[in-house]
Amino acid sequence: MAKESMKAREVKRAKLVAKYADKRAQLKAEGNYEALQKLPKNASPVRLHNRCSMTGRPRGYMRQFGISRIQFREMASKGLIPGIKKASW
Repeated sequence: MAKESMKAREVKRAKLVAKYADKRAQLKAEGNYEALQKLPKNASPVRLHNRCSMTGRPRGYMRQFGISRIQFREMASKGLIPGIKKASW
């Protein structure tokens, strides 16, 4: 499990990105890079990092499911993910 502070930090960054998205796009279109640099650093979408929605794990993230590889494997083994089953031959 990730620390709660790390999860909260990612949520805060996501809110900032959403808040400044229109302004960033407008400034980029104008080519006004000085004003763009005055925006908060965390308003940049590059600073976001995908995390598992269940555990907060930052690595081994599967975009299609929104969870880490470990949680995916556990849930798939238990049959909790529709259309996914363990291979056997």
